[in-house]
Amino acid sequence: MAGLVGEYEVKLDAKGRFLFPSHLRRQLSPASQERFMLNKGFEECLTLYPMNEWEKLSDKLSKLNLFKPKNRMFYRLFHQGAKDVALDNAGRVLIPTNHMERVGLNKEVMLIAYNDRIEIWDKSKYFELIEESITDFADLAEEVMGNLGDDNE
Repeated sequence: MAGLVGEYEVKLDAKGRFLFPSHLRRQLSPASQERFMLNKGFEECLTLYPMNEWEKLSDKLSKLNLFKPKNRMFYRLFHQGAKDVALDNAGRVLIPTNHMERVGLNKEVMLIAYNDRIEIWDKSKYFELIEESITDFADLAEEVMGNLGDDNE
């Protein structure tokens, strides 16, 4: 997989389901189009990992030295609330109520696909975050990308 990309606006139904966008689904390998791991994100969002990507990440995390307290705490916090989800026969994903409440998802939701994951944001919170960050984008780009290609960073 070259990397997921795109923003998709979806709506949650009364049961907390959304229709998985067909364009996004086509970006996934055939083996990873049905099952996902749903987890909390690092900001006020959820993260949906195709199962094959979750397995790669889990393999990396399994190498953490769990005798170090910070590693144990990260491992706990990262996996806390993780849930295996699958597309139903209609191509929908069900987000459990406790996950929706955790990040304040309402009816209008944004799916933000990048690299190996899909973030699930409440639409208003996502655009608020982007609006707050856009003025600092040039500085952020310099900080993150400025030394790309340097062997020192």
